[in-house]
Amino acid sequence: MTKKFSAMLLTLLWSAPAFAAHPLVTDDTGTQERGKFQMELNEESSRDEESEAGITKKETGGIITAVLTYGIVDNVDVIIGFPWQWSTQKEDGNMISNDKGIGDTSVDVKWRFFECKSHELNFALKPGLTIPTGYAVKGFGNGKISGGMMLIATKQWEYGAVHCNVGYTHNSYGKFHDNETLKQDIWHASLATEIKMTDKLRSVADTGIDTKNEKTSDTNPVYILGGLIYSISENFDLDVGVKAGMNHTERDRTVLAGLTARFY
Repeated sequence: MTKKFSAMLLTLLWSAPAFAAHPLVTDDTGTQERGKFQMELNEESSRDEESEAGITKKETGGIITAVLTYGIVDNVDVIIGFPWQWSTQKEDGNMISNDKGIGDTSVDVKWRFFECKSHELNFALKPGLTIPTGYAVKGFGNGKISGGMMLIATKQWEYGAVHCNVGYTHNSYGKFHDNETLKQDIWHASLATEIKMTDKLRSVADTGIDTKNEKTSDTNPVYILGGLIYSISENFDLDVGVKAGMNHTERDRTVLAGLTARFY
């Protein structure tokens, strides 16, 4: 049970390219431009339930992440994420564990290397790593530095945009048990769309697949997500979304909410 939930938390960290326009998992090619900042506070709460040998097992967990983005030049951003995590496990209503603590700090660089303004088509690369600041014994982090790379494409049009991500992450683990039971090589592919409903409101949808990081399973988790982004002002957004599992290896349900502030 603990092994499974630790793997779930690691997947929660790594299945989302850090950090897309919340509540989307799929990132876009947009950058802040030189000298500009963006601050985000995002929350994700997940739930998973199953019955085994007549015992009902419920696992819940979540992450609150503070994300700081800074534009080094117009087409290059540095992104730093600081997560706080929690998890609970119950069997037939009885509490088995209840843990919380900081997770691994993430550092990413987004480089938009291609722009075709006539077709509104952009491509970006996003290398990143996680620094082992979390308590790996409780599943809040890998215990070693891990890293990966994401290829991002965005196609815009008058009423919205489509985003596509393909990425790879190599996880290194500090615990012997994690090295024996969890995969190191994780692949991700996802597709998202944004639709401008009004000048202030956008609807978003997202779907994707990740490598299942438990070695005992060959069924890769698939998700679908829907949400809304509301711009209170030009530089301040609120968002909400719901993410659902399309098969048994993805978490049953994740509720997402966040706020974004830009400083120009």
